[in-house]
Amino acid sequence: MGVAGMSEYVLFQELSCSNGQRIGVAQLNSEKSLNSLNLPMIELLYPQLLQWAQDDNIVAVFLHSAGEKAFCAGGDVKQVCLAVRANGINDSTALDFFSAEYRLDYLIHCFPKPMIVWATGIVMGGGIGLLCGASHRIVTETSRLAMPEISIGLYPDVGGSWLLGRLGKIGLFLGMTGASINAQDALDLGLANFSLASNHRHTVLEGLTQLEWSSDTTQHRQQISQLLAPYQCPTLPAALIAPCLDDIAQRTSATDFVSLYLQLTEASDNAWLNKAAATLKAGSPTSAALIYRQWQHGQQLSLADCFRQELILSVQCARHPDFIEGVRALLVDKDHQPHWQPATISEVTDAWLDGHYQAPWHGEHPLADF
Repeated sequence: MGVAGMSEYVLFQELSCSNGQRIGVAQLNSEKSLNSLNLPMIELLYPQLLQWAQDDNIVAVFLHSAGEKAFCAGGDVKQVCLAVRANGINDSTALDFFSAEYRLDYLIHCFPKPMIVWATGIVMGGGIGLLCGASHRIVTETSRLAMPEISIGLYPDVGGSWLLGRLGKIGLFLGMTGASINAQDALDLGLANFSLASNHRHTVLEGLTQLEWSSDTTQHRQQISQLLAPYQCPTLPAALIAPCLDDIAQRTSATDFVSLYLQLTEASDNAWLNKAAATLKAGSPTSAALIYRQWQHGQQLSLADCFRQELILSVQCARHPDFIEGVRALLVDKDHQPHWQPATISEVTDAWLDGHYQAPWHGEHPLADF
């Protein structure tokens, strides 16, 4: 096991295979922060993944995280909030962070080799961004996935527009309510394509080094899939979404935003649906309206255009009140008492939403080269 490079935030290794080829292994290494993705992590991961993509001796990449509690609990939005509070809305932290994060996510989606993501434990927000573009998306019996940005005055970014748009009405439900789902749900929705017991991580890594890698690189994905198949987890927690499909269809049947909001916040005798309704009710009204519009756009836009639109939206969210206030209430002061502006969905106007879609920079889009 040769160590190719190390840092406090991400550990890199290259594992030798029996035929002399190598597996690139990247491990998020910030267990205390639940491996939340910060700019130093992104700035380490991106060039290393690019290098591995171009190295003919690297046959596949394995991305995982320190500890068992979380693969990645989201992006480090706290730093954006603190920077804007200190320096005002023209601070560049949001633009720097989100453009680097989306560039990394897009690289994973377009990665020319098999990429295996081991998404055990908590997978939220930015963690979904790292997972959903990989060829082999592994969840375990402990995986909990969510895009709960409604609670911090943001919206499901990191390619969420593309992802939720392609999940249809269930995507709309998940985005609006921030509902948490489990491994079985992730498999049912295609967010993951393998489930393994969490204690098989090192067995899989060892197995990858023992594979007789084909000289035909187009066979490599199938070889990994065959390696993973015998380890499929026989017992997963019961699905949360499948029993609620009719309810979700009814709750997302409205064709206008206000009616949809009322349907989604109705009381239910199902505890999981009730929690989803409560999350939406407590969340930012602006976020709710943005998520509805985002979901509609995401069904028409290419992946690259989704990321480009999200960069505008995310930087604008950092220039509008709710994102900074939501992060303050949840992650900085932790009083859980956000004061949303505007305070109700009836006060959210089209003009207010339109302002979130105005590019906050002059000249070329920072992600124009996608």
